[in-house]
Amino acid sequence: MSSFVIACASHSPTILSANLGRSPLLATQSLHIESNAPSAAIAYNRALDATTAPVVVFAHHDVYLPSGWETLLAARLAELPDDWAVFGSFGIGMDGAHIGPVWSSSLGMIVGRVPMAPMPVQSLDELLIVLRRDSGLRFDEGLPGWHMYGTDIVQSARAAGQGAYAGALPCIHNDRYHGALGADFDAAYRFMQRKWAAALPLRTPITKISRSGLHLMRDRWRNRRTAGFREAMAIGTEHPVEDLAARCGWSHLGP
Repeated sequence: MSSFVIACASHSPTILSANLGRSPLLATQSLHIESNAPSAAIAYNRALDATTAPVVVFAHHDVYLPSGWETLLAARLAELPDDWAVFGSFGIGMDGAHIGPVWSSSLGMIVGRVPMAPMPVQSLDELLIVLRRDSGLRFDEGLPGWHMYGTDIVQSARAAGQGAYAGALPCIHNDRYHGALGADFDAAYRFMQRKWAAALPLRTPITKISRSGLHLMRDRWRNRRTAGFREAMAIGTEHPVEDLAARCGWSHLGP
């Protein structure tokens, strides 16, 4: 495959070293870190400007890439149509289906179906996004904060006549339990409502972006009602990521 670089925006060396930093591929693969950026879009554009690899893997600092992940990445990218611009480990298909198996510690389970081929998506979860540099795509720095940029980059690709896909590229997301959506999520939601008004409704991994915004209010209400149940599902982030990968059957990926 073409060479790639892993880029990460991290505010916590502790979280980074306990998760992404333990990924076996980092023994031979470069990792570019962006710190103190005011938003994900700015951090990731800085990473694009600072690196030259044809493929950029944007990963959260609480993601772990099991042994052999880079081999599986090469296989998955080889399956993509020539129009691909972005690819991810977890996304929302055009029919609303959850595509791509990943472990989530905040949910205490593997989420996402295992597709037999890359599936077109309307949004990607931000935990891991693979971008083809010569697509010319960049992240919109008008989008505030750290939410929704997975949906935004997918819609930017589709608006440019390029492809956005998710597939079977397992990884561990050792994320903490999130009790509620904050004001920063609301700001990103409103931005997306305005920017992509002609494309609405759009389903994201968290909620549905609609013209009325009623879905956000409904999901906020549901989150309050189910807070105790969801917190009980979460397993915490103290488990070694290698153990999580082993329990998923992902100690080694690829041949």
